[in-house]
Formats: sequence, C-alpha cells, structure tokens
Amino acid sequence: MPRSAALLVIVLQLLCVQAFALEKPAQDLEKAGLVEPSKADKSFVLDIRYATTNNFTGKRVYPSARCFLRSDVARRLEAVQANLRGQALGLKIYDCYRPFSVQEAFWAIMPDERYVGKPERKDGIIVKSSRHNRGAAVDVTLVDANGAELPMPTGYDDFTDKAHRDSPAASAEARRNSLALERAMQAQGFEPLPTEWWHFDGSGWQGYEPLDLPLPADR
Repeated sequence: MPRSAALLVIVLQLLCVQAFALEKPAQDLEKAGLVEPSKADKSFVLDIRYATTNNFTGKRVYPSARCFLRSDVARRLEAVQANLRGQALGLKIYDCYRPFSVQEAFWAIMPDERYVGKPERKDGIIVKSSRHNRGAAVDVTLVDANGAELPMPTGYDDFTDKAHRDSPAASAEARRNSLALERAMQAQGFEPLPTEWWHFDGSGWQGYEPLDLPLPADR
C-alpha cells in the first residue's frame, strides 16, 4: 500500500475512534431510556444554561447544550409544545437531565433544598437525588412566535422568594405568563415546583432511577 494511502487509512481510523468517543455518552443515555425532544420537534428553543457561563455557578458545567429526558417525559413535553404552537407560543428549555455528580457540585455551592435537590450517596449508591438526575424534570419558559422570552417573575435560577409561584412581587403580566406556562405543563401531567416558576417534574418521576451518566460533548 502506498504511504499516502496508509496515512489516509490511519487518519480515517482515528476519526472513527474520535466519533465513537463523542457519541458513546449519547448512546449510553439512550440505552438508559433517555431521548432528545428537540429531535422530534425542531421548534423547541434550547438555552441550556449550564453549557454556558450564564448560570449561578458562573462556569460552564455541561460539555454540550443538549436536552435529554425520559421518553415518556419527552413525549409529554412535545405535547405541550404542540398545544402552545396553536397559541403562537412555544417553550424555551433551560435544563433537562443532569448527571448526579453535577448535582453534588451544585449542592456544594447552594445547599438549600428549596432550590437544589440534596444529593446523597450511601456506600457508593445514590439514595437521594434531584428529579433532574432521573431525566424526569425540565426547566422551561415561554417564548413568542419569534422565539423571544415572555416576561416572567424573575430570571432563571433566581434563588429568592421572588421566584416562588405565590410571590406577590411579580408584575401582573409576569404572573399571567407564569400561570399560562403552569397550566400548559399541568395539562400534560407535569408537576410545578412551588419555589421555582420554571421547574416542572414529569408525571411518574418516582419510577425512574437517578443516573450519573455523562452528557455528550460537542462535536
């Protein structure tokens, strides 16, 4: 085999190995029963904050801006999106599945169970976790037909009483929008978290085990 052809084979082999390494985390998540709702419905707006520095840690903690959810939870979210589309509205997604190790890092920064689910291990086994670690919770907001966010009581990850669903501090418009989001999500079985207007737990979240599988990196 000519030297140039041999080098080409080696390069192609290395590229295949690299591609497999990049996709293996996604394949592991799929084997665990998680899917990407944005693949089924391209109209979701993704703003995965923990894949950026625009979050309460000030650091990028996810290797990619992708949303993975349990298949049933994803289908319910797709149904919410379809219903909102008829109102010239849609969902922007802030967070979905979160590895347990990331939850531990969050707890070290914000040890307050009103806003961060307390992670616990016993003999190396996860015994307490966030719904996000189960791939059964999602953080979302409403956007208009152009993808612009509607006014809400606070920004995302505002760890104050102003983010509570019953807070009187929000404007009338923000309360209407928050309630509209809550009703749209509840119609598909999502349970709203009282202390965070953006957080919703998927129906049946108790039946999913917490995971510490890594998220895939960007290509």
